[in-house]
Amino acid sequence: MKQQSSSPAYLKFLSSFSGKLLLFTGMISLLVVALQSFLKPGFIHNNIWLIILFYALLTLATGNISEKLLQNKKYNSVSVLMGGIVFRLLASLAFVFVVLKMGDENILWFVVNFFAVYLLYLLFDIYGLITNLRLHLK
Repeated sequence: MKQQSSSPAYLKFLSSFSGKLLLFTGMISLLVVALQSFLKPGFIHNNIWLIILFYALLTLATGNISEKLLQNKKYNSVSVLMGGIVFRLLASLAFVFVVLKMGDENILWFVVNFFAVYLLYLLFDIYGLITNLRLHLK
């Protein structure tokens, strides 16, 4: 009798892009909670959870669209990835503009926190890009 070894569903989910993104967002959330308990209240902006939610949804959307376009083989991988980066940058600028236009009181810490989260999610994308390129080189 041949026994099939299949991974549990949660392991398959954690190895997918959405699972990795969920895990990464959880780690960032834990980091923010830890920083909020150790730093002065002014260093972490009140809208930090909105910023994290924005980037989690933006990364999920651009990542899924990029995966679908790259599977199509009709589009060039460089143009798809660069298009995702440009879209993320424009969406980020629009988000900052809207939040600042609504009249935020602590603009400096909002911008600092926003770009710190932006850089963390950018590193997540770069890491995912490098692992995907490594798979394509083999």
